[in-house]
Amino acid sequence: MRNGVPNLGALQAFEATARLGSFSRAAEELALTHSAVYRQVTGLEERLGVQLLTRVRRRVALTDAGAEYAARVRHHLEQLEKDTFGLISRAALGRSLHIAVLPTLATTWLLPRLPGFQRRHGDVSVSLSARTLPFQFKDHPFDAAIYHAARPWPQTSGIKLFDEEELLPVCVPELLGAGKDPREALAAMPHLHMLSRPDAWRFWYEAQGWEYPPSISAGPRYELFTMTLAAVRAGLGVALMPRFLARDELDSGRLVMPAQGVLKVKEAYFFSYPMAGERSDALLAFEAWLAGLSLPGRADE
Repeated sequence: MRNGVPNLGALQAFEATARLGSFSRAAEELALTHSAVYRQVTGLEERLGVQLLTRVRRRVALTDAGAEYAARVRHHLEQLEKDTFGLISRAALGRSLHIAVLPTLATTWLLPRLPGFQRRHGDVSVSLSARTLPFQFKDHPFDAAIYHAARPWPQTSGIKLFDEEELLPVCVPELLGAGKDPREALAAMPHLHMLSRPDAWRFWYEAQGWEYPPSISAGPRYELFTMTLAAVRAGLGVALMPRFLARDELDSGRLVMPAQGVLKVKEAYFFSYPMAGERSDALLAFEAWLAGLSLPGRADE
């Protein structure tokens, strides 16, 4: 340590382990070996003289001191990332933006359209980072965010991109029994769930006026729509998906709706940035480009 500050590598190893709850997952994220991460964290504890984690078999848990320290370390690492990105941006010949975005929306909607923005604004470099939970811009190195919510985040400006409108059940045709009643067919399928929308299936059944069997809640859970859609394609069960994500595969017949009922949703997708502070020309150009895009399902620029 220099002037009481621990080694940056050890802090990164500890923060990743604390956040992911596993030395192995932290090692994967940091592109290190399990033993290297373990040594870094153990060495940090020894030098601090404080136990940060408890180890139970293959799992780790934060001590009270570890939880408090992890939050502070995470804040400083993110601020360091923000400062570094800002320095690089100012030093670069062109302009740059760093956007937080939902992973599935990035891969299925934003990235296929992004070449259209680059053709118009070739001097603007757009970097994307995946975020699935709300955050405060002052604590993160982002110029703006694209997210799913009922309304724009407080203290932000921006635009609504499009309404989600509805969720609908989808599965592969092979899971449908010939001539089966929709309720019978659904009852025979594993129900796949999204971690961020744990009650979606219950609300869907209520919207159809059907009884919601408790056994449905026992189905597998996935963090992202991309994971859920991949599980559906693999024949692992039926899932509720936004129509815009499933449209192409429904049109092609690769997926089907085992029942025609849908779940209306009030949430939408927004593009927002901090209300306070200066808005760069690059940010305003990106917002104007987004505002000109058509609804999902059409390839536009």
